[in-house]
Amino acid sequence: MNIKRHHTALLALAGTALALSLTACQSDDTSGKSAPASTASAAGKAADGGRTGAAGTAGSTDPARAAASKGSTGRTGSGGSGGSTGEQPSAATRVCTARDVTVTAATEGGAPYTHLVLTAKNTSGRSCRLAGAPHLQFLESHKQDVPVVAKSKPDAPVVLTAGAPAYALVKLSDGGVDEDNEPVSAFSLMLEGDSTVIAVTAPGSGVAVDPAKALTGYWTPELRDGADDF
Repeated sequence: MNIKRHHTALLALAGTALALSLTACQSDDTSGKSAPASTASAAGKAADGGRTGAAGTAGSTDPARAAASKGSTGRTGSGGSGGSTGEQPSAATRVCTARDVTVTAATEGGAPYTHLVLTAKNTSGRSCRLAGAPHLQFLESHKQDVPVVAKSKPDAPVVLTAGAPAYALVKLSDGGVDEDNEPVSAFSLMLEGDSTVIAVTAPGSGVAVDPAKALTGYWTPELRDGADDF
């Protein structure tokens, strides 16, 4: 009887040990399977987050892209294809005449004043095309038009909507004390395609003009460094 009880007790202990061993193995398998799944999920989020972050950073800080975007917008705004108002010039757009615009003059830079900026503002209430360059004559003794600087010509005609301005830079002299300058209090201007003479009052008490050095640029929606530097 004692032998049988002892044998039974040993079997019970062995069964308990086996059950504990199986439970531990199952626990290890379960934790082993869940850990890679969790790691894969985290890696996936990190990868997605990394791509999003990289794209966002590149889009906001890429100097070449930002410069190209600003440059493109600037060219369009300068009227390369749409003039100063965004309108597309066409053969149907009528040419601005003296009745359509008001022209004023202001000195540019500091003394000695060697340049003027002419402003032609469309006061007609409807769109028109401001073609070419202003035809300027400063002095009665010099009937020739002031020469035009070719590099200042815009890529396309300037179309002005009602109230829109265009500008032209004009060189008066080199600013030298030994130049043959003559005082000018008013001068004449004609627009391309119109023979009407516009009298323009010189700014201040007048300007000094050297007929041999005077130059004018084309009408443009805005003055541009380089093209309008003469």
